[in-house]
Amino acid sequence: MQTNPRFWAIVPAAGAGTRMGADMPKQYLTLGDRTVLEHTLDTLLSCQQLSGVILVLSPTDGRWSEIAPRYSGQALETAGGGAERCHSVLNGLNHLVTRATDDDWVLVHDAARPCVRAEDIEHLMNTLKGGTDGGLLGVPVADTMKRVDEELSISATVDREGLWHAYTPQMFRAGLLRTALQQAIDNGQQVTDEANAMELAGFRPRMVQGSRDNIKITVPSDLPLAAFYLQSRPSS
Repeated sequence: MQTNPRFWAIVPAAGAGTRMGADMPKQYLTLGDRTVLEHTLDTLLSCQQLSGVILVLSPTDGRWSEIAPRYSGQALETAGGGAERCHSVLNGLNHLVTRATDDDWVLVHDAARPCVRAEDIEHLMNTLKGGTDGGLLGVPVADTMKRVDEELSISATVDREGLWHAYTPQMFRAGLLRTALQQAIDNGQQVTDEANAMELAGFRPRMVQGSRDNIKITVPSDLPLAAFYLQSRPSS
């Protein structure tokens, strides 16, 4: 293993976000004085341990060019997205291959999680950097969990002991994650996140507790909630 591996971030932002019902991808919706994507990028770029950020965009993205000038001269590059999240992340990893070693760490973060805290990102890096299996931010499940059938009738109450909500960033060695994602794609396995791909490859990613306000903007009601969380924080 490399003695002093570097840290990189990949932000998949090639999705359409259809559940928002908006006329643009959700990462370009306005949240206060900036777009959702800008909040996300600004937090990542404030983390001094990160060597650079790769933003993965849809080939048909027509909005990034409007805000790209803000990031001129910063450690931010773009790559083309793929059909699914796993393809986009793999494209981001392949974009990094000439600069990042296989032992370097890659943090994959959702473009639509603008409330992530820089201190949680730093905590994730410092907690996992001495290991191999990697891990991700998350929080323990606090509510009672119910399993329902097709008619939404409760079929079981699920024991929440040991259950966590999986957030991002998700942090893994670049070479191991590249191999795991490629294997999942080649085997036709549907993976919901990077940790899922690593699990299928035989690894046991570690959960690192983050903040509950690191929400993912998915439906319209999430946007004002994210705005509330951001406005409630002390100004830096």
